[in-house]
Amino acid sequence: MNISKFKYDGTKEFKIKEASTKYTGKYSDNLSDSPLFAESISNIRELQEKMYAQKNEGLVIIFQATDAAGKDGVIRTVFSILSPHGVQEHCFKTPSSTELAHDYMWRIWPHLPAKGDIALFNRSYYEEVIIGKVHQLYKNQKKADRIKNKTVIENRYEQIRNIEKYLYENSIQVVKIFLNISKDEQAERFISRIDEKAKNWKISPADIKEREYWDDYQKAFEDMVNNTSSKIAPWYVVPADHKWYARYVVSEIVRSTLQSMNPRFPEIGDDAMEYVTAARQQLFDSITDEKLKEKITTKLEKKKKQKSP
Repeated sequence: MNISKFKYDGTKEFKIKEASTKYTGKYSDNLSDSPLFAESISNIRELQEKMYAQKNEGLVIIFQATDAAGKDGVIRTVFSILSPHGVQEHCFKTPSSTELAHDYMWRIWPHLPAKGDIALFNRSYYEEVIIGKVHQLYKNQKKADRIKNKTVIENRYEQIRNIEKYLYENSIQVVKIFLNISKDEQAERFISRIDEKAKNWKISPADIKEREYWDDYQKAFEDMVNNTSSKIAPWYVVPADHKWYARYVVSEIVRSTLQSMNPRFPEIGDDAMEYVTAARQQLFDSITDEKLKEKITTKLEKKKKQKSP
């Protein structure tokens, strides 16, 4: 898949009214059980294993969207197959009083990934320029007298760009995904949550109330993408009215990102290789079950044949 059509790296303007939420490209059928999706997920798993073993750099994948856009489903579908040792999800909800007593990045720093790890941010510091902008929350937050309300959002755009540059220059890549759904699709999903008792817990009065600010949120998302896109930390705007397509596109974005990082299994030196070769022979000689020895030998020969051209 060519994911460049969804990518914003500062070289083009994002206009949310022109971005289709229903787009599925050349695909008209659900790809959930498709070999294409299975192949993408399998590649991600292989690349993540190499990344975890190599431990050269970390990766942050940020998901932003309106309510009911499918963030949880995307994360569950695309990443559940990966090793939990190297992948952690963090969900950033309304800041607590303790968090509000610090700068907005204070609660983020502890969750940045170690080298070799992937951190999934279900919402993130970008809430500061989304809901923070829509409801002008900064006006009621304690701050120094020198900080003027009219410059808060523009300053945050600049701060975020600088933070992501800092992370990139310290071996942490940041990839940002905006799941873009229509107002009608969101309404349909809310109705589904209301109609299914098992999903009632997922709906709240605040979710319905926020729909009154739909246009403001759309403008905030558009400004977010246009003001914080860069070549080192791009945004991907993913059409999300069709859950199956959004999940496939996200899998391709993640696969492409990991491929560009080119992770490799570490190679051991000659001395270490000499040791493990001798240790293997010692372990093999210690086995008393001849059938097991034959099984091990056959398995090794099979691997050699698979590697040979």
